[in-house]
Amino acid sequence: MVHDHAVVSFDDERVVANAGVMLPAVLADRLGLVDLVDRWLSLGDVAGAANVGRKVSSVVHAMTLGADSIDDCAILKAGQTEAVLGFAALAPPTLGTFLRAFTFGHVRQLDRVFAEVLRRAWTCGAGPGDGRLVVDVDSFVGQTHDYAKEGTSYGYSKVRGYHPLLATRADTGEVLHIRFRKGSANTARGVLRFVDELLPRLQRAGANGEKLLRADSGFWNTKLMGKLEAAGWLYSIGARMQKPIRAAVEAIDDDAWSVIEDYPKTGVAEIAETTFNGGRLIVRRVRLRGKQDEMFPEWRHFPFFTNRTDKVDVVEAEHRQHAVVELSIRDLKDQGLAHFPSGRFNANGAWTVLAALAHNLLRWTQTLGLPGSTIRTARTIRDRLLSVPGRLTRHGRQVRLSMPARWPWEAQFMAVLGRLRALAPPG
Repeated sequence: MVHDHAVVSFDDERVVANAGVMLPAVLADRLGLVDLVDRWLSLGDVAGAANVGRKVSSVVHAMTLGADSIDDCAILKAGQTEAVLGFAALAPPTLGTFLRAFTFGHVRQLDRVFAEVLRRAWTCGAGPGDGRLVVDVDSFVGQTHDYAKEGTSYGYSKVRGYHPLLATRADTGEVLHIRFRKGSANTARGVLRFVDELLPRLQRAGANGEKLLRADSGFWNTKLMGKLEAAGWLYSIGARMQKPIRAAVEAIDDDAWSVIEDYPKTGVAEIAETTFNGGRLIVRRVRLRGKQDEMFPEWRHFPFFTNRTDKVDVVEAEHRQHAVVELSIRDLKDQGLAHFPSGRFNANGAWTVLAALAHNLLRWTQTLGLPGSTIRTARTIRDRLLSVPGRLTRHGRQVRLSMPARWPWEAQFMAVLGRLRALAPPG
């Protein structure tokens, strides 16, 4: 058989292992990523301060291919990958020095770049425009195993790591804002300032329609709800079953509960509503279904506050869909945030923003390149569109990138490439 006798060598200078990386590379070019970083990120007179645009692009494009460590960024140096990218990628040791030069202020500069890239992508057609925007705010634990990493700690989950805060867009899964935090941070720590930054960011990006923010009970905060009300936002935010809330729930008349018909067959769920301190409080109560559960029926209650005026079943069903934020968290952990590679806190803070940017490039590649498609995972996008091998050849003045014949997703690839190339560069 061929695989038993073939001579194997790594010496082909024309091969591109992940030729599809040209798709996010074209998009990043149209969004002016390198120029923005060069203009707005200034590390001063320290090692790693030069060519910051190319360094950011090197990390981001490696992450779109699934890189979750600095060493993984070496994939961009293989074969003719740099020619497909359109720039000379930096080697892992250089990128490590670059990340270690970050201070908290530099991470904030990088976040400014992130916000502007979001605005430009939405201007190109990826945004909601005058349509409805649903935003999910949540936090997650990024596990680490090195006790020497700055800022790691055991939090509520009893897992050692960091505890980033993020906001995602429900329909596309893109990250709208992300804030790196210590592992010991309380779920809602910094959420008021986070929202103060998030709301005008989305307004500047062109979100002009109805806006709804959803969050679980870890973010229950009257000041937060007040900020959203004042800004004209709708909200549905979970409430903890503290004594006053419990009393309000227990005071609901038994005849006020109605069955949720589309609830999974493993359980029974009912909803009702009441008021608490002048606010609308909707409650879902759930119990498992089974012989043992029927003998000892016990309801678990899930209340949330909202300023929406829609019917209770509509509001409750949409609040339950807040769980889609977990899909974005899963994708982040399946790419750059599987690990936090540095021992320095601010280096990992920068890494987190870059991971969110890489995640968004994949989501925008789909939104702009395949409008209407239902791909929900970054891994599927990588497998179908990015991780396709190619061979780069030159004949005279023509450059040709040859892909495998009978690639199952050839039509999708060519459609995405054509649409991304048609985007106007930043003015």
